Amino acid sequence: MLTILTQNSSIADDFLAELRDVEIQKDRQRFRKNVERVGEILAYEVSKHLPRASKEVQTPLAKKTVSVLDGQPVLATVLRAGLALHQGFLNYFNHADNAYVSAFRKHTSNHEFEIVIEYLASPVIEGRTLILIDPMLATGRSMFLTYKALLTKGKPARVFVVSLIGSQQGIAYIQKHMPDAHIFIGTVDPALDAHSYIMPGLGDAGDLSYGEKI
Repeated sequence: MLTILTQNSSIADDFLAELRDVEIQKDRQRFRKNVERVGEILAYEVSKHLPRASKEVQTPLAKKTVSVLDGQPVLATVLRAGLALHQGFLNYFNHADNAYVSAFRKHTSNHEFEIVIEYLASPVIEGRTLILIDPMLATGRSMFLTYKALLTKGKPARVFVVSLIGSQQGIAYIQKHMPDAHIFIGTVDPALDAHSYIMPGLGDAGDLSYGEKI
């Protein structure tokens, strides 16, 4: 299952266009805010696929049966690049539980790398809705290994993979290794470069949000 925001024109196109623009990228606050805004749009789209329950509320005039989420999801974010996108989701799922995973590329050569996970903080996710959040879905390996690490906290009832931009290769990797996951993505780019970065992409989302790392 795959949902792509840009398949239907919306304000998300404008936010994604600004995220790619090298001049606008010089304003970190604006970059983070645009990531957060796309996160809110993605959160709204994901919410359409979550289980709901009926609840009776008392208005000033009468009682009314309304539809509400049937349990809160777990928002799982890859540090540090995923923080701004995570905030967009947390703005909407403001009662959600949260998980954080440190996953990064450790280069063994100019073109080869392995994914290293050093830190994991998570609630129990057994039988719950798990939303995996990472701004760039390049090879898909970081997302998959993050998911495997989180399985030590239980098996979720349903899984959503969420990114700003993905490559065709990354989407195919997730569809192969996580066939039950529903992928929600801002837009899809055609290829990866020799270093496995998305082309044309937008650069390093973490550095653009929080500054260059050593």
